Amino acid sequence: MTSRVTLISPATTPSLRRARFDDGDSIEESAGARARSAAGSLPPAGRVFASPSVRCRETASALGLDASPDPALAGLDMGRWRGRTLEEVGAAEPEAVAGWLADPGAAPHGGESVRVLCARIARWLDTTALADDRTVAVVEPEVVRAVVVHALGAPEAAFWRVDVRPLTATEVTGRSGRWNLRLGHDLAQSGEAAGR
Repeated sequence: MTSRVTLISPATTPSLRRARFDDGDSIEESAGARARSAAGSLPPAGRVFASPSVRCRETASALGLDASPDPALAGLDMGRWRGRTLEEVGAAEPEAVAGWLADPGAAPHGGESVRVLCARIARWLDTTALADDRTVAVVEPEVVRAVVVHALGAPEAAFWRVDVRPLTATEVTGRSGRWNLRLGHDLAQSGEAAGR
């Protein structure tokens, strides 16, 4: 049995634009319009989920998706850094930021480490592989990164090497233990590609 999972990154928010750790802001109007124009371009899915964040739920809605929020798909818990920019944190705690970026097991912010996030998302993906229908999920960029790391069997340090653009689709097909990866297609193209 082959499972198909399409992950959609959220529309742009002021926080994303300023490299601010998610502080619960809404998607920008122009980004919402772009998402609404892509509505209907996604392949039909038996299961539709969203990260519980405001921006993922709003993006799913703008895409015309009736998505169920899934706590397992939450973004990286940034603890006390939430709502601050990377520049602000780097100026105040340069050693903590350097350690966090170098060590996937580090969580100097008191939240979740990249290692813990990658393990959580790997469990979700492998469980999703048991379903025999297509899954679509609107998820935080770091969730997409974690899926890419797991699908490729890459080391956790590769997490920071994956760039995820807003409103793009990443698809994994296969099953637990063997995944094929298709990266970062614009939404209109992802619907066409999924039909192949």
